[in-house]
Amino acid sequence: MFGLTQEQEQLRREVREFAEREVKPHVAEWDEKSQFPHEVVKKLGAMGLMGVIFPESLGGAGMGYVEYVLAVEELSRVDGSIGIIVASHNSLCTNHIMLAGNDEQRKRWVTKLASGEWLGAWGLTEPGSGSDAGGLRTTATKRGDGWVLNGSKTFITNGSYANCVLVLAATDKEKGTHGGISAFVVERGTKGFRSGKKENKLGLRASDTAELIFEDCEIPTENLVGKEGDGFKDAMRVLDGGRISIAALSLGMARGALDAAVEYAQQRKQFGKPISEFQAIQFKFADMATELDAAWLLTMRAAQMKDAGMRVTRESAMAKLYASEAACRICDAGVQIHGGYGFIKDYPAEKFYRDVRLCPIGEGTSEIQRMVIAREILGKMPSRG
Repeated sequence: MFGLTQEQEQLRREVREFAEREVKPHVAEWDEKSQFPHEVVKKLGAMGLMGVIFPESLGGAGMGYVEYVLAVEELSRVDGSIGIIVASHNSLCTNHIMLAGNDEQRKRWVTKLASGEWLGAWGLTEPGSGSDAGGLRTTATKRGDGWVLNGSKTFITNGSYANCVLVLAATDKEKGTHGGISAFVVERGTKGFRSGKKENKLGLRASDTAELIFEDCEIPTENLVGKEGDGFKDAMRVLDGGRISIAALSLGMARGALDAAVEYAQQRKQFGKPISEFQAIQFKFADMATELDAAWLLTMRAAQMKDAGMRVTRESAMAKLYASEAACRICDAGVQIHGGYGFIKDYPAEKFYRDVRLCPIGEGTSEIQRMVIAREILGKMPSRG
């Protein structure tokens, strides 16, 4: 399928076996308790999955985005919480330092992050700025040989447990997104930096989502990542890869929901035969499988283009938009096929339904994706006026 190599197929099998063995037995408990899976994250680091897309010289696995999609998909097929922990760590925090940082910063932070020794978080969203990322209010002010950060971030994946966070802050409010936002690394333990409220969420409950608070937080000059004022521009480059992550997350949960629905329909009997023999159910499966394959192909196109060093703003937005919305439809159909049993926690259908709802929201809502795609199309079309 889609020309995967033997090595890529082997990776997919290994990650699937790991998820079935190490994750599946604990999914319900972690979800109920909102329990962060520390031990599994350590094991993922040992497997190289906390640094899939980073070079071996910096502690990573030296693979590409195709492999990364396969890994996130297979983890999310069992538990989306694990998928989003891996995705956020790889594609946001670590990737921002990799893309915009200098060699010294990569050695200092990427090495620890890609190896899984450290967990990373990425701080862009604020209580008053979500889709309007340029409206952030967190500030970074020069003081002596360093910077002082003040403000807060919200909805930050890995926020309570990250060893370091990549933070976007305003360094020149008048310039805004056009040269007025910069990026900084803040390490856990830095005076003036702390995690705030841990969110009690609808889904993906084993994944930690928390506030980050900065109160006269002093950091040295060398913690500025990229050029001063380039933070927003670099963040948009990072999100091109991040949207592939959310597409992969969507694929995994949709595949898990479809697998669960097929298994249930073959066992559940009504009117003297398995419900899988009813055309109404078969048509649902046909639609679910078709949408899943379409989403997978869009995502793999973006991943292959990313690996080839091509610009993927349009393609990653398309993959994220379609995969996330299709996954919601697939997980909804999974609940419907289960009937009343889809509404109780004894079956996985309801958890996929809850978990997947983040996907059309996180890392750019569906509305934002449509804006991005439209701008890409209109920007490349010749004017007829």
